[in-house]
Amino acid sequence: MPLRPKSSVALDIGSHAIKVVEIVNKAGEVHLLNYGVETLPPDSIVDSEVMDRQLVTETIQNLFEKRGIKNRRVVSAVAGRGVIVKRIRMEKAEGEEAAEAIRIEAENHVPYDMEEVSLDFQILNPDVSPRDMEVLLVAAKRERISDHAQLLREAGLTPIAIDLHAFAIQNALEWNHDINPEEVLALINIGAEMTNIHIIRDNNPLYTQDASTGGHDFIRGVQKAFQCTREEAMDALRGGKDSSGMKLDTLVEEFCAELSNTLEKSLLYLQTSTEDVERIHRVFLSGGGALIRGLSETLNRMQDASVEIVDPFKRIRCASEIFAGSDPKGFAPQLTVGVGLALRRGQGQ
Repeated sequence: MPLRPKSSVALDIGSHAIKVVEIVNKAGEVHLLNYGVETLPPDSIVDSEVMDRQLVTETIQNLFEKRGIKNRRVVSAVAGRGVIVKRIRMEKAEGEEAAEAIRIEAENHVPYDMEEVSLDFQILNPDVSPRDMEVLLVAAKRERISDHAQLLREAGLTPIAIDLHAFAIQNALEWNHDINPEEVLALINIGAEMTNIHIIRDNNPLYTQDASTGGHDFIRGVQKAFQCTREEAMDALRGGKDSSGMKLDTLVEEFCAELSNTLEKSLLYLQTSTEDVERIHRVFLSGGGALIRGLSETLNRMQDASVEIVDPFKRIRCASEIFAGSDPKGFAPQLTVGVGLALRRGQGQ
C-alpha cells in the first residue's frame, strides 16, 4: 500500500486574524486540503507583540480543532519589529571566509548587538564588480523568533520553520502568477496594523520595508467619518450591501497616495544604489487590506504600473466543496502568507 503524502501546514498569526493553510503535493501537483481563518478581538496583538497570550493560544487550538487539522507540525513567519532584510554590496570573499566576512560586514547594517540576532544571508551576485559581491542579509532578533516558536508550542504545535512574511508572499506570487524575470515587481501586503512592501526582480529581493499603517487605520477612519460601529466600518470597506451610502473615496485616495509616495522613495533609493532599476512594472496586492473597496483601482490610477491582486490559489487544485459555496476571491488574498509558507515547506518534502 503506497504511503500517503505528508501535508504541509502553515500558520499565519496576524494582529486581526489567525490563518491556517494545509496543502499536499501529489505527483507534482499542489492540492489545498484545508484552510481556516479565526478573527482575534481588537488589541490581542499590538505592534507584533502578543498582549493576551492565553487568548491567542486558545484561538489557535480552536482553529485546528474546528477545521479538523491533525498535522500539528507547522511552519510560520514573522514580520515587522526586530526583522531586517537588506541588500548590501561588499568586498568579495569565498567559501568559509565568506560567512565570517559577511557576519563582520553585517555589524554595519544591523542596529542590534550581533549576539542578539539570528543572521542568514544569500550571495545574490558574486561578481557585481571586479572587487565586490552583492549579498542579501536577513536578520531577526533571537528573542522575537524564540517567543514566536514558544507561542506555537504553548498552542500544542511543533514549529519546524519560521520564515519571513515577505519571502512567503514572494513564493506564493511566483508559484501562481506568470512573471517576466526582467520586470521589477512591488509586492504590497496590507495587514491590519502593518503594510509590507517587498520589491523584487528575477526572484531576487531588491528592497523590503514595513510601514506602520494598515486596515485598522481604515476602520478607525471610517468610524470617525461616518460615526458608525467597527462592524459597520468593516462591512463598508468590503463593499457590504448596507454600505452604499458611505463614500470612501477620500480615505482610499489618501492611503494610496501614501503608498505611491513610499514606492517612489523606494525606487529613488534603488536607482541610487542599483544602476539598472528604472521603474516598477507591476504591483501586486495581498493581505486582507487588498480587498478594501476601490483600493486596487485607485492605486492603479496613481501608478505607472499595472496593479493586481494576488490569487494564491490560481495554480493550486482546490475541490469546490472545500470553500462551502463561498467565492474564494472574497478572502483568498489574506491567505497569501499562509499559502506561500506551506508551498515553501511543501517544495522541500
